[in-house]
Amino acid sequence: MKSGIHPSYRKVLFVDASSGDEWVSYSTMTGGDSRAHKGEDLPVVRVDISSFSHPFWTGQSREVDTEGRMDRFRRRYNVKGGPSAAAAAKPAAAAPAPAPLKAEPVVAAAKPAAKAKKK
Repeated sequence: MKSGIHPSYRKVLFVDASSGDEWVSYSTMTGGDSRAHKGEDLPVVRVDISSFSHPFWTGQSREVDTEGRMDRFRRRYNVKGGPSAAAAAKPAAAAPAPAPLKAEPVVAAAKPAAKAKKK
C-alpha cells in the first residue's frame, strides 16, 4: 500500500445520542472530543440512532401514516392488518373448527384379466 494516503484505523468510542449507550469499535472516523474508557483515551463519535435505539431492533416499531394512505390501501385491496384494521374489525362469533381430513389408503386397481381369444 502506498504510505501516507490512508486514514489511521484505530479504536473509537461510539455513543448513541438518543439512548446514551456506548461501545468501542475500530474505525477511521474521528470525533471532536475524546474520553477515557477502561484506561484508554479514545476519540468519541456520536451517532443519532443505532441498534440500541432503532425501533426495528428494540421491537417498538409502529406505522406512521399522517395522510391515511395505508388505511386507503387496506380498504381498496381488502387487506387486513395494522392497528387501524384491528379497530375497524367487528368481533364475530367463533365458528367451530372443521374436522381434520382423513387420508384414505390408495390401492392400485387390478387390471381386468385378458379374455382368451377364441379360434
